[in-house]
Amino acid sequence: MVNFGRVLTAMVTPFNSAGELDYQAASNLALRLVENGSDGLLIAGTTGESPTLSAEEKIRLFSTVVETVGGKATVLAGTGTNDTKKSIELTKEAEKTGVDGIMAVAPYYSKPPQEGLYQHFKMIAESTSLPVMVYNIPSRTGINITPRTMVRLAEVENIVALKEAAGDLNQASELIRLLPKEFSVYSGDDSLTLPILAVGGAGIISVAAHIVGRRLKSMVNDYFQGKIAEAMKTHEELMPLFKVLFITANPIMVKSALRLLGIEVGALRLPLIEATSEQLEELKTVLRGLGLI
Repeated sequence: MVNFGRVLTAMVTPFNSAGELDYQAASNLALRLVENGSDGLLIAGTTGESPTLSAEEKIRLFSTVVETVGGKATVLAGTGTNDTKKSIELTKEAEKTGVDGIMAVAPYYSKPPQEGLYQHFKMIAESTSLPVMVYNIPSRTGINITPRTMVRLAEVENIVALKEAAGDLNQASELIRLLPKEFSVYSGDDSLTLPILAVGGAGIISVAAHIVGRRLKSMVNDYFQGKIAEAMKTHEELMPLFKVLFITANPIMVKSALRLLGIEVGALRLPLIEATSEQLEELKTVLRGLGLI
C-alpha cells in the first residue's frame, strides 16, 4: 500500500511582482507547510493555478519543491491535462525530478465518456513507474468519474489513490465500499474531511492547511486515534474557514489569507482576479474569529 500521508496540502504557486513564478517563495512556502502539519504537498494542481503554468514552469517547480522537502514529506506532481499525450509527456518529465507520485485530473472541457476516462488514466499510469492519484472534480471538469470506472482503474497496478471532490458523500461511501482496501480515497473538500474519514477515507488534500495546518492535522489524528469528540469540535471550529476559502474561485481567497498572515505569495494570473473588498472583510472576520489575525 502506498502511503502519501494523511494531510496533504494543494500548494498555491507564488508569483513575483512581474507575474513570474517565484521559485524561492515556493521553496519557503513548501518548507513552512511541512513544518506546520503537512505530510505531503501537491504541486501544480488547481490551487496551484495549473492551467496558467507552462510545462517548463511546472517541471522547475517540481524540482524546487523536491529539493526543499524531499525526504521530509511526499511530493505529488499535478501532471494531468485534457490532452492525454501532453499529460504523458509531463508525467515522464515529472518522474525525472524525483517526485513521489503524480496526480492526474479528469480531462476538463472535453467531457469524454467513461471509457475515454478509463483509457486516459490507464495510458498515463502505464507511462510511469510512479504511483498515480486520480482527481475527480466534476464542478471544474464537467465530467464525473463514476465508481464503476474507478473500480476498473484500481486494477491498473500503479493507480493507487483518488482525490474525490464531487461533493457527494453517497458517492464517496460507494467508492470506499467498492474499491480495494489498500486503495486510498482522499477528501478533496476541506469541509467533508471528517465525514469522508468516517466512511473509510484515507485523509485530506487540503487548501485550508495553508492557514491551519497544525489544527487540521490534529483533527485528522484525533479521528484515527478514536478521539471523535475532539475531532468533531475542531471540525466545527474550522467550518467558517472551510466555507470562506471557497466563496469565490479557488485559490483567490487562500492567497488573500496568506497575504493577511504576512506570507507573500504574489497575485493571481488572469483570468483569476483579486478578492473584492467585501470578500476580504468576510475573510478577515473569520481569521479574527480563529485568532489568526
